[in-house]
Amino acid sequence: MLRAPVSDIAAHITGTVWKIAVQVGDPVDEGEALIILESMKMEMPVEAEEAGVVAEIRCSEGQSVSEGDTLVVLR
Repeated sequence: MLRAPVSDIAAHITGTVWKIAVQVGDPVDEGEALIILESMKMEMPVEAEEAGVVAEIRCSEGQSVSEGDTLVVLR
């Protein structure tokens, strides 16, 4: 049985998770904002690099994250 491809969506900056815009099971399009990070009083979206379905959310609102941390997993 073949498994669906997996795409890890990582933080591109160090900051705080301000808003999670998706839920597990949501279909997403390429370029869609999944997470909004706040850093230095600026809001920066973390976008889907490809279309897929949200399989996991590995962060919570208010959590501090570092650049490179996996925030969302798409299948």
